[in-house]
Amino acid sequence: MKNREKKQHSLPFKIFRGIGIFFLVIIIAFAGLIGFLSVTEYKPADVIAVLDVGGKADKTLKVGDSLTVMSWNIGYGALGDNADFFMDGGSSVKTADVKRVNENMQGVINEITAVNPDVFFLQEVDRKSSRSEKINEYSLIEDVFGNYNSTFANNFKVSFLPYPVPPIGKVDSGVATFSSYPIADASRIQLPVPFTWPVSMVNLKRCLLVSRVSVEGSDKQLVLVNLHLEAYDDGEGKIAQTKMLAEFLNSEAEKGNYVIAGGDFNQIFSSADVNAYPAQEGKWAAGQIDVNEIGGDWQFLMDSSVPSCRSLDRPYENADRDTFQYYLIDGFIVSGNIRVGSCENQDLGFAVSDHNPVVLKITLDEVK
Repeated sequence: MKNREKKQHSLPFKIFRGIGIFFLVIIIAFAGLIGFLSVTEYKPADVIAVLDVGGKADKTLKVGDSLTVMSWNIGYGALGDNADFFMDGGSSVKTADVKRVNENMQGVINEITAVNPDVFFLQEVDRKSSRSEKINEYSLIEDVFGNYNSTFANNFKVSFLPYPVPPIGKVDSGVATFSSYPIADASRIQLPVPFTWPVSMVNLKRCLLVSRVSVEGSDKQLVLVNLHLEAYDDGEGKIAQTKMLAEFLNSEAEKGNYVIAGGDFNQIFSSADVNAYPAQEGKWAAGQIDVNEIGGDWQFLMDSSVPSCRSLDRPYENADRDTFQYYLIDGFIVSGNIRVGSCENQDLGFAVSDHNPVVLKITLDEVK
């Protein structure tokens, strides 16, 4: 009788013990993950000197010279016209295999070669990230454009991003600037981070990549500012980052330097055609930069004739393009001592990236 009672009581005990062990393992694994992410978290200083300047640029920049400048968010080589993405309303996490990443990167290289810019800014450039099949995209571009100086700064670096399912994994990504003129020095300037712990451990740490080029016969510099501002915050991050950008730009303008800031602002300038691509209900909506709040003698350049970005809520190939959600969020801010010839978005049909490149033609005026 006693043995029978022991057996009856042992079954629920074993069940509860098994459940307890299961949850204990989950708790230990979660704690281990948090510990790992805490130890490996990317924690850049406010200002970091970029010492690794690649390439062999040898052109001389003088007052009165005309330049072609290009900016392009290349979508880490994995956001071509086949892609949708879960953060933008789509369903995909993995958006390209090795073959497709290489095809996209070749398309990027082909377009840069065709434009032949004196300077080009790239955003979302991966270095051996899981999401882009561990291809070092920065090295690929460096190898082709060895006659440019190149600089790189991380704005997304995490050993393992455990979100969503399947997880994104390792990310090593950032912004890269290429100049056919020698870069005298470069620095990474940390922008405000709008996210709090623990999300901040695995989120972007956005920055300004500032590269300086000497202007022959002058004590002034051409200051190149490559940027990719916040996208998926509540809006406060964009505001704080834009304010810091404005402070930096105005400080350089006070020195009389030539300044070009370009990239993916994830916002539209209030001076642009804000009605060119209306926001559709339920889609990601871009912020807006009030150009009057930046002050100074600045020129805000966005080309509304062609969208600079498309939504990733669905693939672009075989889609009804008339009803697609488009954006105008890529462009340039240029100081008043630079004469602008044109600023045009290149219509590539979003074949190799969810952004179109922007091409700017300018001339350095005499410093007054």
